[in-house]
Amino acid sequence: MNIDTCIKERRSIRKFSEEDVSAEVINEIIDLARYAPSWKNTQVVRYHVIKTPKIKEDIASNCVMDFDFNAKTIIRSNALVVVSVVKNISGYEKDGSYSTSQEDHWETFDAAIATQTFCLAAYSKGVGSVILGIFDEEKIRHYIEVPDNERIIAMIAIGYPLEDAKSAPARKSVDELVTYI
Repeated sequence: MNIDTCIKERRSIRKFSEEDVSAEVINEIIDLARYAPSWKNTQVVRYHVIKTPKIKEDIASNCVMDFDFNAKTIIRSNALVVVSVVKNISGYEKDGSYSTSQEDHWETFDAAIATQTFCLAAYSKGVGSVILGIFDEEKIRHYIEVPDNERIIAMIAIGYPLEDAKSAPARKSVDELVTYI
């Protein structure tokens, strides 16, 4: 699959088949995602893969701030990937000061790049994904062990798609998106 096709055809998938996404396939996805660029090549993104149904149910019931749409997606997923970053590295100098006026926002930026790379890699392997951003980090920590030096940035529900994805919604034209100076 070429990159143009992958970018244009990948969709957020919220309904998954019963087919297992093996640890081998998930590791192949993470192997590709680890090539995402990061601040000064710090590689601060971590992936916590939850396949245990009871833990997924607990997170769906207690950690998505009563957002039922996300709760249902988590329950239907084959695995839930909690994306975190090692804190206080990306965007920082060795003395602990911020490198730029963006302060610690580089952590989120690095995680976003890696998360999108993860989703594109998943698509290339036939695995559907959707990025979930409505959650309570502290409550998630009650159900899975995430090191104290990591901050949870996003969750990704994954599984083999139950049905073919719909076509892309309308996109703004390039002229609406670009300004040349």
